[in-house]
Amino acid sequence: MAFTLATWNINSVRLRENLVARLMQEEGPDVLCLQECKSPVDKIPMEQFASLGYSHFVGRGQKGYNGVAIFSKLPITEAGAADHAALGHARHIAGRLENGVTIHNFYVPAGGDKPDREINEKFGQKLDYLTEMRDAYHANKPQKSILVGDLNIAPREDDVWDHKKLLKVVSHTPIEVEHLAEVQDAGGWADVTRNDIPQGQLYSWWSYRSPDWDGADKGRRLDHIWATGDIAAAGHSSRVLRHVRGWDQPSDHAPVFATFDL
Repeated sequence: MAFTLATWNINSVRLRENLVARLMQEEGPDVLCLQECKSPVDKIPMEQFASLGYSHFVGRGQKGYNGVAIFSKLPITEAGAADHAALGHARHIAGRLENGVTIHNFYVPAGGDKPDREINEKFGQKLDYLTEMRDAYHANKPQKSILVGDLNIAPREDDVWDHKKLLKVVSHTPIEVEHLAEVQDAGGWADVTRNDIPQGQLYSWWSYRSPDWDGADKGRRLDHIWATGDIAAAGHSSRVLRHVRGWDQPSDHAPVFATFDL
């Protein structure tokens, strides 16, 4: 069975309901994982999405912040939700497809502005969240699984517009990159996007602060699709839909896609 999966930090699913519907209509991924939904689950606009074929759903929500959701054309059942670092945030949901593939949808804490946990509690929370992700995968090695989401870290030098200038900027600091690498190693995760697109600058986020985000192109690759080693080779056709960042009233993230033959 082949299926196409997309991950997108939507930055309010209620505010951008029509953009989600547009992506569903124009691209039609079989599974769409959203982050930063900023809505309780019972307030998410399910009806329009179901009318477009996305009748299956698992998610976690909270008012005004965070929130993760998986909309699927394929039957999917909930397979758990972790609260790493005991933050009490809706930052993870897992769903299992009928073919046995488990999809983990994460929204890792952004980490605030200062990369120093002594003066910035949010940065400490981010590192602790990643540490607990690592420990969970050491304790229970995932198999036949896909991990997607806004991981809020651009790990490679070519995942940011200027490696040297961003070394002290949250999302690309060495300690964050190291923590993310430990999560990846603990779970035996392969970076499907970079397996498909191994060379060159690649971004999925551009700041709202830039009036000419496209021309300036000061982006970062914060959104990821990983797969466990047993199925990573089945992933292909990776792409970032950069043009979606230019839609009216957009999210500051662009959707990331991959197809799996499983």
